[in-house]
Amino acid sequence: MEFFWEFLGSCKSTLVDVTPIVTIIFGFQLLVIRKPVPNLRKILLGFFYVLVGMVLFLMGLEEALFPIGKLMASQLTAPEFLGNSSGLNWRDYYWVYIFGAAIGFATTIAEPALMAVAIKAQEVSGGAITVWGLRVAVAIGVAAGIALGTFRIVTGTPLHYYIIAGYVLVIVQTYFAPKIIVGLAYDSGGVTTSTVTVPVVAALGLGLAATVPGRSPMLDGFGLIAFASLFPMITVMGYAQLSEWRARRGMQKSNMEE
Repeated sequence: MEFFWEFLGSCKSTLVDVTPIVTIIFGFQLLVIRKPVPNLRKILLGFFYVLVGMVLFLMGLEEALFPIGKLMASQLTAPEFLGNSSGLNWRDYYWVYIFGAAIGFATTIAEPALMAVAIKAQEVSGGAITVWGLRVAVAIGVAAGIALGTFRIVTGTPLHYYIIAGYVLVIVQTYFAPKIIVGLAYDSGGVTTSTVTVPVVAALGLGLAATVPGRSPMLDGFGLIAFASLFPMITVMGYAQLSEWRARRGMQKSNMEE
């Protein structure tokens, strides 16, 4: 019975959130374009599926993803797990960095938004950019970003130092990277912060800041998502630069053989 009322409450709040989108789409179709909505039945059925999916997803966040992130953070930072009840330093939290990198990589590979962008990138590039190549490049970036972000939380160093240094590197890479990849690399930083990655990463950051001595969830718990957005831009442009270098090397090698 409790699940039923929770489901109804989530349906109500999700319906309120989706209503402006539906209003804008149908309003433009009927008042601006002034044509009937094509395939109205299929569209309404699709909106129903979206509504149910969002409700179940939000309930899943509250019941599973948020608690798992907090639980893993508390377990990995427990003194009995670290084996050192006093005098802990950043080196003792290496399992936190490994877990952060692993969960960042796994959630990014499973990210639906990234799959959609990778498929379109492969179509537009004629196969020059592969689906798995882009997904793995972005996932490596997120993994590196989350690992560095957890290190920042453990050490308590200011967030802006990392972000400024990261964007300076992005600017330098933008100048040297192939121009066809720059826009895709910038978009890749955005699509990672979507439905699967954000809840787990946010819960991990807040849980970690709440359990590491001397850290504040409000001051130190947020910021991991910024790392997850920044580092994929670096790795995707690096992936393109590496591919371009290998192609040039292959051409030079074939020319020498001729």
